Amino acid sequence: MGRPKQLLPIGGRPLLRHVAERALRSPVDPVVVVLGALADEIAPALTGLPVHPVINPAWNDGLGSSLRTGVESALGLAPVLDGLIILPADQPDLPEHHLEKLIERFLQGDCSLVASQTGDRRVPPVLFGAAWFAWLRQLTGDAGARELLREDRPDFAAIPLASNTDLDTPEDYRNYLRQAPP
Repeated sequence: MGRPKQLLPIGGRPLLRHVAERALRSPVDPVVVVLGALADEIAPALTGLPVHPVINPAWNDGLGSSLRTGVESALGLAPVLDGLIILPADQPDLPEHHLEKLIERFLQGDCSLVASQTGDRRVPPVLFGAAWFAWLRQLTGDAGARELLREDRPDFAAIPLASNTDLDTPEDYRNYLRQAPP
């Protein structure tokens, strides 16, 4: 990206703040934000928000270490959780009530994982029930839960996600800005 994507301006504020505010408007509690590379530069984007920033000292080990850090932090803050939502910080156009829909589907009680779905692919954000916490705590490398989401299991559910914008390149960001409403 050439610069920290978490600080890209979206609607006049940093991308990370935009996504954190979206999470805070949902019934998710606590909201844990995992920071890694350039944490000192990125953390001020969260100033004044009631989130719990945590630094992953092993960020260069890959996404798995960040997921482990987030799970450990969330469980340290709230030891009895029914589920955790993994929400990447680079999805600027997540619909306003999407996280609530993941929770509502999970509370129906017949699934252990609720993913977002775009086309035929399960994608983040993903709600992992407590049965998956031990698995999340053992993740390594950079794949995260990608392979798991490809599995066809009867205890998985999905909620449609109309847009899955993921800002990974300068071109992604330029395209997003061209398509985003003012």
